[in-house]
Amino acid sequence: MSGISFGPAARTLRAAALVLGALLWQQQALAEVRTLDTKYGAVAIDGEVERVVTLYEGALDTAHAVGLAPLGAIITRGGEGVASYMQQRVGDIAIVGGPRETNLEAVIALQPDLILAASTLTEEQYRLLSAVAPTLVPDVEMYQPDSWKREARFFARALNREAELEQVIARVDERATSLKARFDALQPAEARKTSLARWMPQGPLLMSPGLFSASLLQVVGFEVRDAGIIKPGRPHSSPLSQENLALIDGDWLFLATLNSDGREALAAAEQSPAFSRLQVVRQQHVVPVDGQLWTSASGPLAADAILDDIEAVLASLEP
Repeated sequence: MSGISFGPAARTLRAAALVLGALLWQQQALAEVRTLDTKYGAVAIDGEVERVVTLYEGALDTAHAVGLAPLGAIITRGGEGVASYMQQRVGDIAIVGGPRETNLEAVIALQPDLILAASTLTEEQYRLLSAVAPTLVPDVEMYQPDSWKREARFFARALNREAELEQVIARVDERATSLKARFDALQPAEARKTSLARWMPQGPLLMSPGLFSASLLQVVGFEVRDAGIIKPGRPHSSPLSQENLALIDGDWLFLATLNSDGREALAAAEQSPAFSRLQVVRQQHVVPVDGQLWTSASGPLAADAILDDIEAVLASLEP
């Protein structure tokens, strides 16, 4: 019976090829396992994830920005579903809770292989969710100019789509730089004092300059102030009375409302002498904005939507 035999050199070469192939396979397998440092310790993610549930608006935003559609999300603050700027993207997504409470049964029903949460998730909630699927909680200091980027990079790494995110962030940065050049040509440096406020039924809340949207305003060139009344680490002040409305006065006021209750309260306040006396009102530099986007959202898609609003302001200044 005829056959093929291998000499010593051929056998050595064949063995080397098998070893090399095994090493390459092992390296590829290791590359697919990525370990993330989270608020509650290191978490390893193996391979690609498909069934993702987001318990944080910034995670939902980032996932869609890099081309992955999560199965579940939470309602936005003051709303009944996801934020309006995301509604067309998410379609009929499953709602699994709100900013302060998660419906564990709804999460389990989606059979996720990964859960992306906010840095505010408690350790007790983390342990419950981790029993369902690997749960990632970013260890990022909030209300810093780069907080949103650091969070987005954390979530993109979890999804194994870091390169896609960097392209999106680069476009946001490029657009913000372009808008700053336009603003510099339109508005003198001494006329940029800006407040960001959210009008609630109890009165306006002055938002922190470290808030996501406020950081974008500052990149473009607005000087966002807190009037010295916001405690460190807090997103906003206590509600202001009519007598203290001067604290939100300046050259520009970006004024957000979350829902119909806030809009009705603002409409009533606009009729008051204290509101009409504000310099920013007399100059017609009060800019109404969507509170869900400007005071609750985070992520690269939200950044682009906020820059749309800022660009509209600049367009109104141009001759």
